[in-house]
Amino acid sequence: QVQFVESGGGLVQPGGSLRLSCAAPVSISRIGTMAWYRQAPGKQRELVARIYLSGVKYHVDSVKGRFAISTDNAKNTVYLQMNSLKPEDTAVYYCNRVGAPYSWGQGTQVTISS
Repeated sequence: QVQFVESGGGLVQPGGSLRLSCAAPVSISRIGTMAWYRQAPGKQRELVARIYLSGVKYHVDSVKGRFAISTDNAKNTVYLQMNSLKPEDTAVYYCNRVGAPYSWGQGTQVTISS
């Protein structure tokens, strides 16, 4: 059973930055396409960004130009660099495999507030 561990969240002011990390227990290349998701209070979980094994990346429109997904295969880690954060980015952020997700981890809380 693959279990991801998300970290790096916190409380920051609007306009600030955070870098989230997602540690995988096995090589990312064995898992496949990875993605970051988020779930705001009272809302459904939504896709934020995904990265294919080829290195191709996709970011949803609401974060395009502000967030960047990346991987460090040597560390089995997926990152989400978040800049120019807005209050509407407040959510619990999760990582998981695309298409056939494993069990969801606990996520990491990101709160944007002045």
